[in-house]
Amino acid sequence: MSPVALVGPTLFVAGFFHALEQAVQTATGPLGLFIIALYSFLIAIVLPLPSEVVLGAPLELGLPHSVELALIIFVSGLGKAAGSVFAFHIGHQAKQAGPIVRALERSGINIVAWSERRIVALAKRFGFVGLALALSVPGFPDTLSIYAFTVLEEDYVKFAAATFAGSVGRLLLTLGVVGAFSSVM
Repeated sequence: MSPVALVGPTLFVAGFFHALEQAVQTATGPLGLFIIALYSFLIAIVLPLPSEVVLGAPLELGLPHSVELALIIFVSGLGKAAGSVFAFHIGHQAKQAGPIVRALERSGINIVAWSERRIVALAKRFGFVGLALALSVPGFPDTLSIYAFTVLEEDYVKFAAATFAGSVGRLLLTLGVVGAFSSVM
């Protein structure tokens, strides 16, 4: 496929990502909480977008700002945990899908074996705490960590709990850094 043929789909995807980020940044009311949950769900599966964007949602629920922030963090964590369970299932299916694995192996670089060795070593050393810590790093792509950790085991509940904890930790850490930076200014 020529680079020119890719421009249309690329612009569509970029426009979709931008529109989704804008929807989160202007999300208000109960529908705003749904938009935050959907955004967080999609970040866990496919979106290479920053999860910290949800912290800027105005919500305007008539509650104290700290309560609205707590709701945003909680709903975002739930959305990402639900998305991670879906990604967990996809990761296990892809790992077992013959055509996908064979195509990767034919590429000359056995990405599957390499990534499994690295992630299994990390998982054995840190377990689900490692996933939670990886997801707590602001600015690091969630999707990469989530799919990488799908080799841990079959425990969906622990996987979702680690994702929730990491997502909440990341947003709290971001608030702490932003708050510290704001107080210095």
